[in-house]
Amino acid sequence: MVLKQPSPLPGFGVTMGFTLFYLSVLVLIPLSTIFLKTAAMGWAQFWHTVTGPRELASYRLSFSAAFLGAAVNSVFGVIVAWTLVRYRFPFKRVLDALVDLPFALPTSVAGITLTAIYASSGWVGAPLAKLWIKVAFTPLGVTVALIFVGLPFVVRTVQPVLQDFDAELEEAAATLGASRLQTFRKVIGPALFPALLTGFTLAFARALGEYGSVVFISGNMPMKTEIVPLLIMTKLEEFDYQGATALALVMLVISFLMLLTINLIQKASGQRFAVSH
Repeated sequence: MVLKQPSPLPGFGVTMGFTLFYLSVLVLIPLSTIFLKTAAMGWAQFWHTVTGPRELASYRLSFSAAFLGAAVNSVFGVIVAWTLVRYRFPFKRVLDALVDLPFALPTSVAGITLTAIYASSGWVGAPLAKLWIKVAFTPLGVTVALIFVGLPFVVRTVQPVLQDFDAELEEAAATLGASRLQTFRKVIGPALFPALLTGFTLAFARALGEYGSVVFISGNMPMKTEIVPLLIMTKLEEFDYQGATALALVMLVISFLMLLTINLIQKASGQRFAVSH
């Protein structure tokens, strides 16, 4: 007879039960209501609701702006994190604290501020208007707002990796004759990629659900600058609850599939890096 070894960490049953209860109440049950509410529509009505011209235009804007914003943050987020980790300069702590400002700033305040700055009469919008570049009330303005709210996700995921990176690996690469670009591409880049992909995923997910900062700068013009969260709110205000849940279900499924794909890529890249080292 084999006796079951006791767990070195007591209380597993209680903590697991609390975890399942917590996730069920706050995540699984609310999400299941979306499926149940949408199931009452019927396939024909559901397809007609989620594939209208206005809905398709909002899908294109939401996903393209979210992807572009996360991609831009992936580049400049690495630059910001690199600067904060590798260099010493005056007011470094102030700059480091400013990175987290989009976390603490209410999204409505961010939206009003960005609209005022990038409007045709704003500090930044006025010079751009002279160059025939309009930001506010355009898809470009939506992307700018999503870049603003998504930057901290990339910086804060990449920054710890750079801090813990072994400088001896860079020195060894330099000793072997590698240039700085080759060192970054062959040594630092592979170690940084999983964290960078995580930051991209978080920024992309945040951008897809962003509402407050976008609703002001976008202008909310149907077929042009209307995002999916705004269209969902519009349907709720019109008491079209089934239409709102149908759009929410589409966003939920597409977002889950995209995040799952990115996570699989991240896992595969992490395993390749571990094997190579």
